[in-house]
Amino acid sequence: MQGDFAAHKKILGELGVESKLVKKPADLAGVEGLIIPGGESTTLLKLMAPVAMRPALEQFHAQGRPIFGTCAGLILLAQETLPRQESLGFIDIVVRRNAYGRQIDSFVALGTPLTDDLSAEPLEMVFIRAPKIAQINSGVTPLAECRGKVVLARQGSVLVSSFHPELTQDRRVHQYFLQMLAAG
Repeated sequence: MQGDFAAHKKILGELGVESKLVKKPADLAGVEGLIIPGGESTTLLKLMAPVAMRPALEQFHAQGRPIFGTCAGLILLAQETLPRQESLGFIDIVVRRNAYGRQIDSFVALGTPLTDDLSAEPLEMVFIRAPKIAQINSGVTPLAECRGKVVLARQGSVLVSSFHPELTQDRRVHQYFLQMLAAG
């Protein structure tokens, strides 16, 4: 609907995975997993409402199909947001919107994987008006951190990142998501 979906699609293609754009509930038919890209979370919510995307996503999630949210996608998937805004509540975290600053404060950093599934090598991370995971509740597994903060986490079939892995040459986060699909 909005955000850098084209970069995710390109990476999936490089990894040999067929993908399609999802703009309305009917587009979810036959989809095994979903990536909700970065962008602007309030804009995404406004675009979702007229096409009744929320109930379709709730059903998709209830079926246990993997969902990966980056940046604004993380905000949409969080249980709670600060400042308060509507969210789907698919992962039990509290997220602070735009916590890393404004557009001009965007940065690239190396983060640390916390799971062997991502290897021990540092991960390149791109933060653009990024949300910060302010609180992780039980059942949520931290997968990577940057500057002492968790920036990649998972709960069941939901994966979220504060950063934009689609803007780097490192494919490990997308490969991790594809492993979730294969296990699923």
